[in-house]
Amino acid sequence: MKFWTYIVPEVEILLIALFIYVLLSMFWNTRAMDLGLGLFAFFLAYIVSGWMGLKVIHRLLESVGGVAAIALLIIFQPEMRLALSRLSLKGRGAKDLSEFDKFLDTLSQVVYNLAEKHVGALIVLENNDSLQEYAVKSVLIDAKFSGELLETIFATTTPLHDGGVIIRGDRILSAATILPLADDHSQVAKSMGTRHRAGLGISQLTDALVIVVSEETGKVSIARDGIMTRSIKPDRFKGIIKSIFTAPLEPLKAFNLLDRIRAWIT
Repeated sequence: MKFWTYIVPEVEILLIALFIYVLLSMFWNTRAMDLGLGLFAFFLAYIVSGWMGLKVIHRLLESVGGVAAIALLIIFQPEMRLALSRLSLKGRGAKDLSEFDKFLDTLSQVVYNLAEKHVGALIVLENNDSLQEYAVKSVLIDAKFSGELLETIFATTTPLHDGGVIIRGDRILSAATILPLADDHSQVAKSMGTRHRAGLGISQLTDALVIVVSEETGKVSIARDGIMTRSIKPDRFKGIIKSIFTAPLEPLKAFNLLDRIRAWIT
């Protein structure tokens, strides 16, 4: 027992370091990291104001803290979900991605490739509400989703680049799809055109998630439930989609305790 009492501090330090490493690996390179830094700065200001006797500022921070924490958790919910999804029972050594993860990575790569080239795009991800009535009036494709096919459709040299693409599950259902325009122009800036109005319009009528790439600015927007969010960054893009579409479950590989510890370390 005496030997254990001697090594307890070292074991505690090791466990704390491991916990911090895992926590940072979950949130690194996401906007949730910005949330963590902001909360750290807030608590630091709270402690310093109490230590310096700044009673008014201290009480103000105390009053705002509870409401602000709830508001930030709601605003950053997609990023938090994405960060927590990185904590897998498979361990860090498991490299196999689910089909959903592969689809999302490919979709994100294509979208931001188009954005970098200032190539306009309108992509509709079907959810529970069927979009068949819009697909049958356009060019039916019904092909397995691939990044090359999606990027080719929106190439300006092809006759399919105008209109939207409907994706159902892991298949590209249709291209050159004409979508209803939004009547409410309050969310559409002057710099946005028909593509954004169409994306907002279909999101008002269905539960689809709509991705819009601006040809003029190269910025990516997402419309859902009649609300358009602009200037979406790649990490937030994946987080929003993951928060709406549930990835298919895969059987977990059996790991014993030693394997899991070794996987986290390596």
